Amino acid sequence: MKRRKSIQPFAYDLEEADLKRERAKARELRGSQWWKRQAAKGVCYYCGCSTPSKELTMDHIVPVSRGGKSTKGNVVPCCKACNTAKKQLLPIEWEEYLKTARTKASNQK
Repeated sequence: MKRRKSIQPFAYDLEEADLKRERAKARELRGSQWWKRQAAKGVCYYCGCSTPSKELTMDHIVPVSRGGKSTKGNVVPCCKACNTAKKQLLPIEWEEYLKTARTKASNQK
């Protein structure tokens, strides 16, 4: 991957071609049996809420825009609420949200 000269901590300023390539890999992975099995479990990776498999989204733990790859080790099923809240953050950057979400999920059980 080519990087532009200005690099921020924990962030990569990637070329558009690199982003497109990783997004294409994610689309391919989304159609795989592996992903279908992951989503069929019906549990959000982040908050642990039970969610219908059709409503789970694919999230990159390390976002593509921050240098993450579209690999099995970097994508997880998560609910729309967690995916929207996470945006382009690394898990360490939104740890407080995770604590709150997991507390709410455990109270609902």
